[in-house]
Parts: sequence; structure tokens; C-alpha cells
Amino acid sequence: MRKVAIMVAGALAAIANLVQPSFAGLLGMPMGLQSAIQHIKLETPTLPPLAYTQFCLRYHEECRSRPIFRGGPIQLTTERWADLKEVNQSVNTGIVPEPNELGLAAEQWLINPGRGDCNDYAVSKRHELLVRGWPARALLLSEVVASSGEHHLVLVVRTKGGDFVLDNLTPQIKPWSRAPYRWVRVQSPHEPRLWATVAARRV
Repeated sequence: MRKVAIMVAGALAAIANLVQPSFAGLLGMPMGLQSAIQHIKLETPTLPPLAYTQFCLRYHEECRSRPIFRGGPIQLTTERWADLKEVNQSVNTGIVPEPNELGLAAEQWLINPGRGDCNDYAVSKRHELLVRGWPARALLLSEVVASSGEHHLVLVVRTKGGDFVLDNLTPQIKPWSRAPYRWVRVQSPHEPRLWATVAARRV
């Protein structure tokens, strides 16, 4: 009986080792996130926001093309999930929210300012993850429209487990399909200076 139990335990361990790579991206994630695995479908190329072009003039290193040795979404390991939570929280609490009351003409995207709006939060999170060694192709700035009609910037992290949203309006990291927004355009994973429109979601 003891031999049978040992054999069963060994078989279960072997199965676990086989399936682990497929589900490694979901380890340590809340169950609610595990049920919504999908990616944003990019459509036609489009111009980036004007403020992003100005951002690239100020922060050239953030926008430079980087060699892609392995394309596509990345594996979301437990360590990377911890990275996302830490960066999301530290940036959300490190910048004092200050809306831009002067409109597009006065819009600036700044990395880690003392005070700022959604744009500053998004580019700061992308910067911090780049510093930690994340590939640029997985960190996509994204313009959305809230239910109020206000345009808003978030950071989308593209992983094999789906696309996840880092947002200054919530401490939670959500699948993109659960973010309450209309998606306008997203940074290209192949060339950070290019953007693309987003296909409409089908419910």
C-alpha cells in the first residue's frame, strides 16, 4: 500500500512538472484574473499622441528601438507578477495626483514627478519595469476613454497569460477585458515610436 502511495505521489509530481510551464504565468495571481486570458487585437497603424512625441524628444532612451531576440508576449512568472504589483503600488503612491487643467497644449509626460496625472503614472511604470529588465515589447502605453468621456493613459503589460492593465485609478492589476474603458490606440510591441488602433471588443 505504501509503495502504491509513493508511486501515485511520484506520478502527480511528474504531471505537475509537465504542466507547470503552461501555467507559470498565473502563479500567485488572484483567481479572478486567471479566468480572463486574452490579448488586445491591434489593427491599423496610427499616429501616436502628440504629447508622446514630445516625451520621446525629452526621454530619447525610453523610445528607442531595441533588438528583439525573442518576439511575442513574455512568460508571467511569480517573480514578474511580484514586480508588477510592486511597481504599480510604488508609482501609484509615489506621485501625488494633479489633473492637467490646461488641456493638450500644456500636456507633458514626465517620469517620476512629485505630482502628475495619468500620463506620468503610465510612463513612470513603464520606465521602472524597463529598469528591472522587462522587454520593451511587453510594456505598451495605451490610450483609453473612460465612461465620463475623458481620455486616459494606462500601461498594458503583454504576457502569455494575457494583457494586463496597470492603472493609477485602481491598485488592482486587471485583464484588459475587465478595464472599464473604450480602447483607442496602443503602442506597437515591435516599434515603441509607432502606435495602432484597437479592434472593437465582441461581447
